[in-house]
Amino acid sequence: MKNVEIIKKLERERNLTDKEFARVIETLTATEREELFARARAVREREYGKVVYIRGLIEFTNYCKNDCYYCGIRKSNKNAERYRLTPEDILECAREGYKLGFRTFVLQGGEDIRFTKDGLAEIIFSIKKEFPDCAVTLSVGERCREDYQCWYEAGADRYLLRHETADEEHYKKLHPASMSLAARKKCLYDLRDIGYQVGAGFMVGSPGQTVESLIKDLRFLQELKPHMIGIGPFLSHQETPFAEEKNGSFETTLVLLSILRLMFPGVLLPATTALGTIESDGREKGLLAGANVVMPNLSPVHVRKKYELYDNKICTGEESAQSTDSLRARIESVGYHLVVGRGDSRISPLTVSKSK
Repeated sequence: MKNVEIIKKLERERNLTDKEFARVIETLTATEREELFARARAVREREYGKVVYIRGLIEFTNYCKNDCYYCGIRKSNKNAERYRLTPEDILECAREGYKLGFRTFVLQGGEDIRFTKDGLAEIIFSIKKEFPDCAVTLSVGERCREDYQCWYEAGADRYLLRHETADEEHYKKLHPASMSLAARKKCLYDLRDIGYQVGAGFMVGSPGQTVESLIKDLRFLQELKPHMIGIGPFLSHQETPFAEEKNGSFETTLVLLSILRLMFPGVLLPATTALGTIESDGREKGLLAGANVVMPNLSPVHVRKKYELYDNKICTGEESAQSTDSLRARIESVGYHLVVGRGDSRISPLTVSKSK
């Protein structure tokens, strides 16, 4: 079967054999990639039209108890300039974002135990009380089910927790022995069962990754059935064990974005900051490959550089929330437009089966 026929099969059946997935990931010509991108665009436009949803990202702490080998805010990075926003700081970010038109706020941070279950619940409750028409998304890593339940009851709507890799051996290459893929998966299933709109995802081109690893990621996502999938190229950070490793492939990331759009037509798929970091027009190209979400930064300007997961992260220009006019123009240049609204997934939580 020719590659174009395999692409058509993926669009039709939303699935391929492992061998076919490997061919699409590894062997497409430039012309075949454009065919893949065009079909992914058509599916996202069928599901969501030409709209792009915006999320206001509030990076509220860069403290983290973990020591992931790829991450710039890992606990062993003694040169990181640490910070925590106060609850009032976070609420003020949300107020500014609301004025700018944001209706989803993403509270993202390292696994900072200073933000307790009850303390974070109060912050969530305050945001929802002041902005009841907005969605609150959390991205604060692995916590116990009790914490997740508490935050859901306080008003959190969504939770982003990248699994990073669904390959057990690859996971061990990226993380210390204190962390496990089984624990990460359990968190995702707990979140799904509680009722969150759940986001998972992985890095493309991280050290030790193989095409077989990527296929395991796709198979895990088929099992999880998330509402959101966040992927981006691996980007190295100078204060990590992977400082000398080469960055992930931009083109392969775009191919995988399109594969994911064809596999999961109704999923929310961000064009990530990492895409915009590795290529100046990376997010626009991500949208043209099937993405439909962007996440400008609402964090206070003085802390944006400090939340550095990888080197050279863009954080002060058009990707910032205060520059939505510039971002809107760039998005319109590729035929799409920003919209105000919560931008919920077309995948209903009721259609997601409970984990066993």
